[in-house]
Amino acid sequence: MLAGIAALALPLAACGSSDGSGSGDKPIVGLITKTDTNPFFVKMKEGAQKAADEQGVTLQTFAGKQDGDNESQVQAIESLISAGAKGFLITPSDSKAIVPAIDKARQAGLLVIALDTPTEPADAVDATFATDNYQAGLLIGQWAKAKFAKESKQAKIAMLDLNANQVSVDVQRDQGFLEGFGIDVGDKTKIGDESDSQIVGHDVTDGAEEGGRTAMENLLQKDPSINLVYTINEPAAAGAYEALKAAGKQNDVTIVSVDGGCPGVAAVKSGEIGATSQQYPLKMAQLGVEAIKKFADDGAKPETTAGKDFYDTGVTLITDQAEDGVESKDTTFGTENCWG
Repeated sequence: MLAGIAALALPLAACGSSDGSGSGDKPIVGLITKTDTNPFFVKMKEGAQKAADEQGVTLQTFAGKQDGDNESQVQAIESLISAGAKGFLITPSDSKAIVPAIDKARQAGLLVIALDTPTEPADAVDATFATDNYQAGLLIGQWAKAKFAKESKQAKIAMLDLNANQVSVDVQRDQGFLEGFGIDVGDKTKIGDESDSQIVGHDVTDGAEEGGRTAMENLLQKDPSINLVYTINEPAAAGAYEALKAAGKQNDVTIVSVDGGCPGVAAVKSGEIGATSQQYPLKMAQLGVEAIKKFADDGAKPETTAGKDFYDTGVTLITDQAEDGVESKDTTFGTENCWG
């Protein structure tokens, strides 16, 4: 689900022309992702490139060394400003720390669109195209609650989060899951302040398979009776499953996650993951590139989804174990739409 080594993506190594007008006087559009190894961001890049070809713009792409690498993203923004880009799409590694660099870009006249992960504050960018991450967490929480209630099981929950920075996407998925499961979260803007005895603990994964395995091992040492695992994404879920398998507990524990990528849907089909919330990164990137091209043509900025402060690209619960009262689609649908 995740390549073993995260490649270093430096601003000077960006794809596309580096002059102000772009290749053949085409407008330059940037894409800055958290990494270039997570399949979610690989698909996002594919979507952006497809849209760039269709829209007649030059795409330059950048990525951090790992999730949380803010400095590489700052360097990428500087490079795009210097190149005379019309705008860029970014999945912020640090929703707060990236804001000064984004401010500089907007002051230089670039349109900035956040993908997947909102900035803090959200209005630091011109628009956000994203999954409703709270809703993604809520759906897997509601599904797990219904499953455990039907089986009359008392939950012992491991929370496998992203990192210590408590970025918005991490907080929203974590808190959405807990609320969906019916747990009082206390402060909705913080991870880990709950007092519910069903929660064994939280650990961080960096959104990676290795991190998921280590976090799962740590929490199993704390309480071997864990029977429900929330994971920030599917690479972390893959690591958690491997740790559970090594401990001989893979058949006794339900894993839920967020992504809905092709490998993740396959893991749902095989039973490694019970349910996942499917996102649509290709759609995010395509819409983002189209929005920047429109801005380059006539100065128009994208609008938000009614009732929300971002453009909602949708989320669908994928499981082959449907539960009453929780809307879902099966893995056939998930396979047909993974990474869409």
